[in-house]
Amino acid sequence: MKRLFIIKVGTTFAATANQFGDFDTWTSSKLGAVDVDTCVLDVAHGAALPPATDCAGVVVTGSHSMVTDNLPWSIRMESWIPSLLEAKVPFLGICYGHQLLARGTGGQVGFHPGGKEIGTVEIHLLPEHANDALFRLLPQRFCVHVTHSQTVLRLPPGATRLAANAYEPNHAFRLGDCAWGVQFHPEYDVSIMRSYIGEQADELESTGRNVWELLHTVMETPVAVQILRNFARIVQGGMANKANAGEG
Repeated sequence: MKRLFIIKVGTTFAATANQFGDFDTWTSSKLGAVDVDTCVLDVAHGAALPPATDCAGVVVTGSHSMVTDNLPWSIRMESWIPSLLEAKVPFLGICYGHQLLARGTGGQVGFHPGGKEIGTVEIHLLPEHANDALFRLLPQRFCVHVTHSQTVLRLPPGATRLAANAYEPNHAFRLGDCAWGVQFHPEYDVSIMRSYIGEQADELESTGRNVWELLHTVMETPVAVQILRNFARIVQGGMANKANAGEG
């Protein structure tokens, strides 16, 4: 039986986890009710990656690791991702997963020259979103939650850039028809975003950031959440089409 796999590639701050759960629980919650068997794999702690033939869809979570750390489990994932694209498995990479998708298919990832982007920020969709299955029904501008130091410095060959803002030119992209990366966190809510700012307050203040302002400009991001719901529908639609065609 094919499953929707949530690939957990890291763990949040201990205090955040104690209050709100972890990357996998946030992602599962925001996907909503999915009529596909869903399984969490903690790859960062040794879980094996499934073959593409077992995957109805894949979501790769965020992480506190850096893609450029070249951790063994991360390198294995870079080699695994192209097999999913070849099999046309719906794929969504969030933050770390976004960067891993880019580097695993020929892009470049590294530290953003402008430093950390954190808080609730506005992004805008590019014209190419109009024909995109994940983004086409969304408003052209909407708010998202972010916390990242690394970024996709160069998109992989053949990628379609879908979203940006003044800080981050590659906030979302697509490869082929069913693989997406988003630098922002559609799975966060206000409480989680504020917790992330609070946990990094000393670091932020040391670089001249106004933590009070960051905390007080956090707001809900319902449009960003819709991206996860849209992805769940894409996975369900793919499974329905295969069932109608008599495929496993």
